[in-house]
Amino acid sequence: MRIVLAGASGVIGSRLIPLLQDGGHEVIGLTRTAAHVDGINAAGATGIQVDILDADAVRAVVSKHRPDLVMHQVTDLPDSKLALLFKVRALGRIRTIGTDNLVAAATAVDARVVAQSVAFSLPRQAQRAIDYLEAAVLGVHGQVVRYGQFYGPGTWAERAPSGPDVVHVDAAAQATARLIDEPGGVVEVRDSGITRP
Repeated sequence: MRIVLAGASGVIGSRLIPLLQDGGHEVIGLTRTAAHVDGINAAGATGIQVDILDADAVRAVVSKHRPDLVMHQVTDLPDSKLALLFKVRALGRIRTIGTDNLVAAATAVDARVVAQSVAFSLPRQAQRAIDYLEAAVLGVHGQVVRYGQFYGPGTWAERAPSGPDVVHVDAAAQATARLIDEPGGVVEVRDSGITRP
């Protein structure tokens, strides 16, 4: 199938490109940053610079490529967990406005939607944005993939944090690649396995 992968240069997106291609899928990888387009192209996908907060740009790309699936793996996380407090508002916009733009574009071409969520509790403002994302995706019969807290190369923690709600970033990407043919609904991905709550 043809997949528009928003967040293709991110910690999950960059791992998903080769996994999806190995599954025979064509990947159009979206990134906010022009410098990341070449890396997406080098990985064998079609890299395009698009800010998912720009509704017209998202609609134009999705309309041009007419994917079977639109996948939302965009975040706006800082390099350090200590700086997360300063990113809550920007991350909220990704999960609300960005989600609306991706869902609207996908719906216009009759594409399915898969979106990243979290399988652990968040502060109230951040949780509201997650609840919004999930409602928007489930409203079009899409699939919400709730990940445990990431650890591994490129994340905030090389080793698993304490607690049950964790997942190695490679395992999260592998699970996501396997789940794209599953029906809509909520799926939770942790080191302990994949569950449907």
